[in-house]
Amino acid sequence: MDEKREECGVVAVISKNKKPVAPLVYRGMVGVQHRGQDAAGMVLYDGSFYKKKGMGLVSEVIGDVDLSQPHWAGIAHTRYPTTATATIKDVQPSVSGSLAVAHNGHIANYWELRKELEEKKYVFEGTVDSEVILYLLTERLREGASIKEAVLSAMEKLDGAYSVVGIYDRKLFVFRDPHGIRPLVYGENEGNFVFCSESTSLDMNGVPYGGSVGPGELIIIDENGERKDGALLDKGARHCMFEYVYFSRPDSIINGRLVEHVRKELGRQLAEESAVEADLVIPVPDTARSAALGFAQATGIEYTEGIIKNRYVGRTFIMPDQESRIRAVRMKINPIKKVIEGKRIVVFDDSIVRGTTIKEVISMLRACKPKEIHLRITCPPIMSPCFYGVDMPTFEELIANNKSVGEIEKYLGVDSLHYISLGGLKKVVGEKSCFACVTGEYLTPAAAKEAKERRNRNGSHKC
Repeated sequence: MDEKREECGVVAVISKNKKPVAPLVYRGMVGVQHRGQDAAGMVLYDGSFYKKKGMGLVSEVIGDVDLSQPHWAGIAHTRYPTTATATIKDVQPSVSGSLAVAHNGHIANYWELRKELEEKKYVFEGTVDSEVILYLLTERLREGASIKEAVLSAMEKLDGAYSVVGIYDRKLFVFRDPHGIRPLVYGENEGNFVFCSESTSLDMNGVPYGGSVGPGELIIIDENGERKDGALLDKGARHCMFEYVYFSRPDSIINGRLVEHVRKELGRQLAEESAVEADLVIPVPDTARSAALGFAQATGIEYTEGIIKNRYVGRTFIMPDQESRIRAVRMKINPIKKVIEGKRIVVFDDSIVRGTTIKEVISMLRACKPKEIHLRITCPPIMSPCFYGVDMPTFEELIANNKSVGEIEKYLGVDSLHYISLGGLKKVVGEKSCFACVTGEYLTPAAAKEAKERRNRNGSHKC
């Protein structure tokens, strides 16, 4: 509940017959609104660019004038800031000359690449990673390289996770990092090609799901609807497991799998690992619902909505201090006392990060006087920050980095605590995933180097 955040979602649309795409882009943005709610931007194209960016929700940024534009291609972005001080300068897409790009992910060697580009006289407006991608591509394109050559050159320099959508030379292009860490799916119908972070954006446009862009793959669609694609630098798929555990909508298809089904399997796996005698299974809304249902189906324990979420309260992570965030949690959720009182309950949540929010949830449940509280978590203990696009705390803030499972159980005040095992998680989401935040084993050199430096600087340890 707001202790971890995805940084963004992307959308790209091109018409096969040069019809306006602004409404499709808009609906696609709404489809990934959950991935970024602090800012939104879109760039439309018909030989020249039309740009619209703003702070706030998609519906607050994009207006009727924007939707009436005649442009036949467009890319868009919804954003969470990596800090509370993000400004309009950091809102994507990023544009330079005749090139526009937007991305989902994080460039681990951003500052190193930025310094090199600044020495070559490239001027950065903000601190968003997409500007580094923009200028790496620009540098090669100015030298006469093709889009394919420019993208391959960028891939060889970038370290991290990136799913990129772009427009250049009357073409729409998209590509994914060599491990395919962050999601990027596509679909097409008679009139349009659509690319997006999640298939929900396809659904909102009535476009059939076509598949996922592969690791290190580049796809180019020209103004006539002709498609060219191919893997440029495939280092083996390592999809982010957290997309299944937490971030993606349950109705999304990610890397060919329906998230709802995966989460139910996580619950069933936990039933195998940590069955307990209880009266009710209760999810912490919203992302734990599917897993809780899977656990309930596997154990025969009754599933119920014992915690109700108030959807009209602002996001708690922007509160100035922890005391304010705790008060906000009490405004955001409310346990149903008459359902919980006197019962042995199994509470489901997707993960524990700092532990402060779930501690407050448990405190609220205790006030309802249940007989027992058993906590089940669909992600193993989070030991390390993410350098691939998930905004997570530092080493010293991660509760699993400072307390054993037994100590966390005692700190939270539950009768039992069980995290899904790493083996169990791998069994459900697949071995070809990124587990860096729970293993500390990073996929790329710059991320591994940053993690090592932070560990040494913070003196963090596992108890």
